[in-house]
Amino acid sequence: MSEKPVRAIKLNVINEPKDSYTGGKSSLCPGCGHDQISSVIVNSAWENGLEPHRIAKMSGIGCSSKTPAYYLGQSHGFNTVHGRMPSVTTGANVVNKDLTYLGVSGDGDSASIGIGQLIHAIRRNVNMVYIIENNGVYGLTKGQYSATADVGSKKKKGATNETQPIDLCAMAINLGCSFVARSFSGSKKQLTAIIKAAMSHKGFALIDVISPCVTFNNNDESLRSYGYVKDNQAELHSVGYIPHFSPLEQVEVPAGSFRDITLHDGSTMRLETISEDHDISDAVAALGALHQADADKKHVMGLLYFDGEKPALEDELELHDTPITEMGEELLRPSQAKLDDVIAALRG
Repeated sequence: MSEKPVRAIKLNVINEPKDSYTGGKSSLCPGCGHDQISSVIVNSAWENGLEPHRIAKMSGIGCSSKTPAYYLGQSHGFNTVHGRMPSVTTGANVVNKDLTYLGVSGDGDSASIGIGQLIHAIRRNVNMVYIIENNGVYGLTKGQYSATADVGSKKKKGATNETQPIDLCAMAINLGCSFVARSFSGSKKQLTAIIKAAMSHKGFALIDVISPCVTFNNNDESLRSYGYVKDNQAELHSVGYIPHFSPLEQVEVPAGSFRDITLHDGSTMRLETISEDHDISDAVAALGALHQADADKKHVMGLLYFDGEKPALEDELELHDTPITEMGEELLRPSQAKLDDVIAALRG
């Protein structure tokens, strides 16, 4: 009796199997868009060749903030109190800038109780990826409208929303965020390219992902249902990501005109132009695209704005090359002579 052939385990560029990036079994509702995002995070970290123990996954409170249990089981994790994830991540980044910080939040955690925290993390340009799993409702508290619900959107039960929403992408662009994108949990290829590029960007990368709530907000009348978003998404461009260890000539080039954007680690984000009018370096153009999509009751998708020159917080603070967590006494403890100099300067 012949034995079954042993199936080879596929490894990434640092010789890690994908199992090194997976997590526990999801307890979310079957079909939830958040689970698709978790799957994309696993693939993105694995394909980018990130070391699992050099990733810190951060979250707050909500359905979205439960998801870090479902990916990167070998990475560091911190589940903060409601809305406080941005400030906790800021502190962690300052003392250990050598980790890749991946924050996952929701529209309640980010657009309501945590909006003040989010604003300051953006304006400081903290070096992190900030994914918003946006479904327009508070799923854990039975589906009330969140602050991002569109006017005219209707849940399976209850009245139509008439309150003006907060557009987190528009807010981020106005605050000078260095990487702003919007995608859809049902657009796996686009979302994967955006998240992989965000992981290689140095600075605050905000990705607003429309992720339909299958329990409370996935009927035809909802502007954030799977069917509505699929039929009413205005794609700015198709997005590809080329890691620094893959030569450009080996990557299939899409038909039509395209633009390559070099990220800080040498990797490339490739945009095939669909809308000739959109310039990702033009904040006014990005805001115009968002406003036009809102007027048309559509969802604009893709990389909205990018600034690869803005210094990250760690550069603004001129932090030492050695993270504070790894410093010895010779760096942390000033000499008596230096202390005397400081005292003398204060007295003067």
